Amino acid sequence: MDLSYIINLLGEEIEGDVSAVSPPLYMTSNYRYASVDSFRKAIADERESLIYSRGNNQTINLLCRKLAALEGAEDCLVFGSGMAAISAAILSQVSSGDHIICQQHPYSWTNTMLNSNILPRFRVSVSMVDCTELENILNAIKPETRVIYLESPNSWTFELQDIEAIAMIAKERGIITILDNSFSSPLFQQPVKMGIDLVVHSASKYLGGHSDLVGGVCCGSKQMIDKIFRNEFMTFGGIMSPFSAWLFLRSLRTLHIRMNHISSSTLSIVNFLEKHPKISKVYYPFAVGNPQRVLAEKQMLKGSGLFSVETVSKDTTAIEAFCNKLKYFSLAVSWGGHESLVIPALIFSDVRQPGFLPDNMIRFSIGLEETEVLLADIENALKEL
Repeated sequence: MDLSYIINLLGEEIEGDVSAVSPPLYMTSNYRYASVDSFRKAIADERESLIYSRGNNQTINLLCRKLAALEGAEDCLVFGSGMAAISAAILSQVSSGDHIICQQHPYSWTNTMLNSNILPRFRVSVSMVDCTELENILNAIKPETRVIYLESPNSWTFELQDIEAIAMIAKERGIITILDNSFSSPLFQQPVKMGIDLVVHSASKYLGGHSDLVGGVCCGSKQMIDKIFRNEFMTFGGIMSPFSAWLFLRSLRTLHIRMNHISSSTLSIVNFLEKHPKISKVYYPFAVGNPQRVLAEKQMLKGSGLFSVETVSKDTTAIEAFCNKLKYFSLAVSWGGHESLVIPALIFSDVRQPGFLPDNMIRFSIGLEETEVLLADIENALKEL
């Protein structure tokens, strides 16, 4: 299926002589049946039936169908947040006494689940590994290893993992792979086609794209998604509302336009900053100076809008002044919306892992503003350093 068909027509084919251009919103919590017999048959298979919108809903199911097609996966579930999707994916694959390998420095709340407050209570152990080297993964595998969890790239320092090679290692040993693909979106990277078992997203980022939605996605084989549906999804109830699903469907219409603009704009800004005398390092998969650029070009179509820099100056007052000087960049967490954002690592000085993020690191998220406007804004603010 081509991209235009997926985002505009898949699941929305004309029936009869006329059809709505925008799919209807089924804003219902409940479904009624005409007879006891039809009700009985529906109850027998809640995965396939419309009974209650905690399970299935026409609007939500249409979104799932499109997202699965975009990822090149057989099936998909959507959740109320990215962490709901990540939690369900991980919990679906482990039991007490199992072991997980996770790349170093994942998303903070993923790290909390794995290492702080949740899984350790149930005797699930975790090894945090530099997964840029395959040998490190091989050395970390134990007889009880059940999951390898990846973010490629991660969302601060943008290390990549060799997705295809790691998936092959895992399959040979019966280990499930899960990968957070939020940075790239399904347009710029498709981990399922490289052998990854489950792909998760914070849909709040590029899939929503307007900073007005929170959601999560989990894609994989029909067998694995069915298992999650009948257990973690239905039991924990971390569902997406039909209205949010309808708005996500709206956002998918422009995903390719937004992502292409963001990617092009970001590369121009990255190229500018790599040459700037006040910037000592740029973290971005497609940066000229990135030692993993060849791997990025192998497994990613393009880069998205998120990157970090280290400034030559380590004066935290000057770094704060730089961030405050920016006119078109909002100081805020998250990323992937229409607006450009900036966040200095120094705000995490009391809570981050020691030595991970230096005070002179700044993360940018490029939005939909004109590239020239953002470049001029950054150049003007750099005078503060």
